Amino acid sequence: MTISLNNVGKRFNYDWIFRGVTHTFSEGQQYAILGHNGSGKSTLLQVISGHLHHNEGKLVYTHDGAALEQEYLFRHSAIAAPYLELVEEFTLQEIFDFHQTFKRFIPGFKPGQIMEAVGLEKAVNKQVRNFSSGMKQRAKLAPAIFSDVPLLLLDEPCTNLDAEGVALYQRLIAEHAMQRTVIVSSNDPDEYNFCQQLLRITDYK
Repeated sequence: MTISLNNVGKRFNYDWIFRGVTHTFSEGQQYAILGHNGSGKSTLLQVISGHLHHNEGKLVYTHDGAALEQEYLFRHSAIAAPYLELVEEFTLQEIFDFHQTFKRFIPGFKPGQIMEAVGLEKAVNKQVRNFSSGMKQRAKLAPAIFSDVPLLLLDEPCTNLDAEGVALYQRLIAEHAMQRTVIVSSNDPDEYNFCQQLLRITDYK
């Protein structure tokens, strides 16, 4: 998956969050969008993901050598972000079952194996409402990282994770994501230290 931005800008009402973003996210590379809280890095990630519409400029998505319309990007991408909530009434099993109606997991991995990989195998039948904040974050990251898609988008992926959870996240990325296009929105080096390229949102104010 390759994503090209040409003079992309986003505003809310009359306030520009960023303007003039021209950058190419190349296939199989890992990127970090950096900036302090409230700087607009999450907004840029949401524009890239198609969750928000940009106000100026152009985005071009290319997959397997062919142009991809933004409305179909969801089929080829996975995202984990603080503003994307889990269904509190679902059990973990139901979360995974629902996810699989949209996306397959990496070949060779079944839901039970993925739950075990993130330390949630004992919570398979527990409702999300009864999860700790750290368990919820693991339940967000697991389906995203293990989705069989070429584009992985992560916004502050270690939110609510303790040191053990951060180490788990880093290991899962190293084992399952380094051949894909990965874009991380963060201001915490523990979340993006594997990224080869850094994009600072403050350069586009």
